[in-house]
Amino acid sequence: MAILVWTYKDFDFKRVWSVIEGGVNYWWIVFSLVFGVFGHLFRGWRWNISLAPLNEHPKLSNSVYAIFVSYAANLVIPRIGEVSRCGILAKYDNISFSKSLGTVITERIIDSVCVIIITCTTLLIQSGIFVRFINETGTNTAFFVHLFTSTNFYITIACIVALLILAYLLFRRFSIFARVRGIFNDIWQGCLSIRHIDRKFLFILYTIGIWLCYFLQFYVTFYSFDFTCDLGLMPGLVMFVVGSIAVIVPTPNGAGPWHFAIITMMMMYGISKDNAGIFALIVHGIQTFLLILLGIYGLVALPLTNKRLNKKTHN
Repeated sequence: MAILVWTYKDFDFKRVWSVIEGGVNYWWIVFSLVFGVFGHLFRGWRWNISLAPLNEHPKLSNSVYAIFVSYAANLVIPRIGEVSRCGILAKYDNISFSKSLGTVITERIIDSVCVIIITCTTLLIQSGIFVRFINETGTNTAFFVHLFTSTNFYITIACIVALLILAYLLFRRFSIFARVRGIFNDIWQGCLSIRHIDRKFLFILYTIGIWLCYFLQFYVTFYSFDFTCDLGLMPGLVMFVVGSIAVIVPTPNGAGPWHFAIITMMMMYGISKDNAGIFALIVHGIQTFLLILLGIYGLVALPLTNKRLNKKTHN
């Protein structure tokens, strides 16, 4: 939040209201939100495929609603959504919490790989703009070079590995940790479930769909403003990559780091700082509002849908 305040410390917020009242094509905004919804749907459908090898078969609607709720929960406490969605399936479908958590961990690893692939591809195509971004934001690349070549860095890594090995030996030696070992074993099974999925092609298709929808949700908003409608596909991809990396910082929906990254990149493409700030505020605000609406919808739909399905089962 401090980053958000710092980014907009000298900003004229009256201009935001004037743009909201007459400078936004809301049809493009609504169209972009369609991709946002489908990104969540694909994620819920993909999650069911990950759970199937563990002999866990939640209702498809519950998986989707759990995704809706999880992203809204992240707005309250960053990263709590990954835990909350596993709790939802445990409550409504009696799915093993630890096993489903393992599939979520694997899912996050896959998402990280996707970000790396998209980033590397974009770097190859638009390397010049990234160099400018690093230089203009004052990123000290020499620090990272020194870090990964320093002896102290590898000593620290060795100490962490040694502590993990010690913890593992303790878990194996003392029976008091048997339950904990069982939980970690279930999580590990969930992590490995991807090796045994039957519908691999569909899993890959959903993964591509997720990231394509995320990109289109962002890119389509360019057409909502006069000052961004001519930016083009490649600037959109560059900003999407930088924004995706920025949201790694644990803030509600990336608030602050995302704004800073998008504003900085837009200025490099010739957009004024004020216009870039307006774009970031409005787009991020609307996307956050969508997450809140979907979260509320998921919370309301979960008990109602399951009550109706349970009645049909008993009848």
